[in-house]
Amino acid sequence: MRHRVKGRKLGRRTEHREAMLQGMVAQLIRHERVTTTEAKAREVQGLAEKMITKGRVGSLHQRRQALAVLTDKDAVSKLFDDLGARYADRNGGYTRMTKLSPRQGDSSPMAALELV
Repeated sequence: MRHRVKGRKLGRRTEHREAMLQGMVAQLIRHERVTTTEAKAREVQGLAEKMITKGRVGSLHQRRQALAVLTDKDAVSKLFDDLGARYADRNGGYTRMTKLSPRQGDSSPMAALELV
């Protein structure tokens, strides 16, 4: 039974999965759009929403917490300087997931995740 078990394993070890999600969130913040599989997009969406909420607060403690997750200083600076101000008056819902056509090679469901 999976009662109260959150998250997907995505067929990867814990270290690989965490590193992949951190990289995808950094790419989403840097480029404001990322195309990936639907399951990965759903996982990245929650983590990105939490990071943008930290960027809205803008304190030193929140910046250090974001650096602990992202480890990309350019993405963190954009998060706190640009995106924090952009979403200052928005209460959540910073990302939009759009379903795309299946991938050519293996027909896995694809999705585009972008900042609103």
